[in-house]
Amino acid sequence: MKITINEWCKKCGICASVCPKNVYSFNELEGPKPERTKDCIDCNMCVIMCPDFAITVDKEEVEKVG
Repeated sequence: MKITINEWCKKCGICASVCPKNVYSFNELEGPKPERTKDCIDCNMCVIMCPDFAITVDKEEVEKVG
């Protein structure tokens, strides 16, 4: 998955607290960071719960060789 947090993020930490797979690391100074994106199950809880619409989750396209 590709998780993007844009400049609207106010570092509230809701995304990190609702993620069932602990994809995000969080501290109050830096805010949330999607560090374990391979664990993401595309539930979109972070997107749904973000009060500022600051998160997008996209499935990465796998390039086919052949």
